[in-house]
Amino acid sequence: MTTNPAGVGAPAAAWVPEKSPAVSPKTPRPVRDFVLTGCPAPGEPVAAVFQRLAADLAAQEAELLSLMIYGSLSAKREIDHAMQDHFGAVQWPVTWIEGADCDGLPLAGVQVFAVSGCSVTRLRLGTRVVGSVYEDGEARHCLLGGLGPTSVLLEPGAQVQQLLGNLEWALGLADFALSDVVRTWFYNDDIVPWYGDFNRVRSAHYGRIKFRTGSLPASTGIGARNPAGAALVASAWAVQPLDGVSCAQEIGSPLQCPAPAYGSSFSRAMEIHSGGARRLLISGTASIHPGGATAWIDNPKKQVDLTMEVIGAILQSRGMTFHDVTRATGYFENPAFKAYFTAWLADRDLAAMPVISTHCDVCRADLLFELELDAVVRE
Repeated sequence: MTTNPAGVGAPAAAWVPEKSPAVSPKTPRPVRDFVLTGCPAPGEPVAAVFQRLAADLAAQEAELLSLMIYGSLSAKREIDHAMQDHFGAVQWPVTWIEGADCDGLPLAGVQVFAVSGCSVTRLRLGTRVVGSVYEDGEARHCLLGGLGPTSVLLEPGAQVQQLLGNLEWALGLADFALSDVVRTWFYNDDIVPWYGDFNRVRSAHYGRIKFRTGSLPASTGIGARNPAGAALVASAWAVQPLDGVSCAQEIGSPLQCPAPAYGSSFSRAMEIHSGGARRLLISGTASIHPGGATAWIDNPKKQVDLTMEVIGAILQSRGMTFHDVTRATGYFENPAFKAYFTAWLADRDLAAMPVISTHCDVCRADLLFELELDAVVRE
């Protein structure tokens, strides 16, 4: 058995929770979590993206909770060096996936989950930080990233089982449980041939869990390689209400059936109520008929249009619009299809929406586009 550098590692590894300095009682600030998105401009060096993000974090006196990097694995060394030059030594979870830029740049983009106004506890396994925990006055939050199986030599289905076990173990380090998870991201190498096996293993594992919300987590399942060569890597967001009453709930899709109806174990969206905000986390969404079949086969423009209509309906059901979006990731089976999405945004004055566009496979061979996004309304 080999140890996978993308995974959690052997359960015997020691860990030490680390807390950042608390905010001075003389200058109390409300706790505020947020996401920063950095995308390179044409011809711009990778380092410029991290320089801007670091400046934004410093301006908001914020701490980095978790990082998602979408880029070409061939440029990983350059990207990692730029990250450390501007952020310092890696003391946060990093989810690194091959999400190639649709315009041929080495880096498609970076998403920084951050918080200000509170201390952050780090979860460390061996030498690597895999989680960040903070409180916003109403709930405890745990963001985990870069999790994988312990061995990359196992069959994909066994790697899924191992990853889910590692996820539970990592959550337990901070007294969380899988039942507290409200959002997951799974990036599966060569996803289409074995997506059915992935769903069967995930469904079986979830079958023994009583989720705090009463619902399955929102999720994204996309085809993308990872630096360790594992069958998949994952990230997760878990929430524990401080008063013991659930502060998250499933949000259905007005235009699509629940995903479990066709064997996929996730909710269309979840909403978290805490810290004076409503956070709507919409799962990876694609061009699917209400009954679960793919719509507009071989028509990328129509698939983009339907996907955006479906997401718009979810937002509207929660009193939100696309102008409330704080983070989004678009996955394109063919980089050329990005033009339809760009035009859709431009036609609705949404060109400034914080979105990263990547060249990745979707979970079905006939799905050409998928979009996930978060929207927030402060209360």
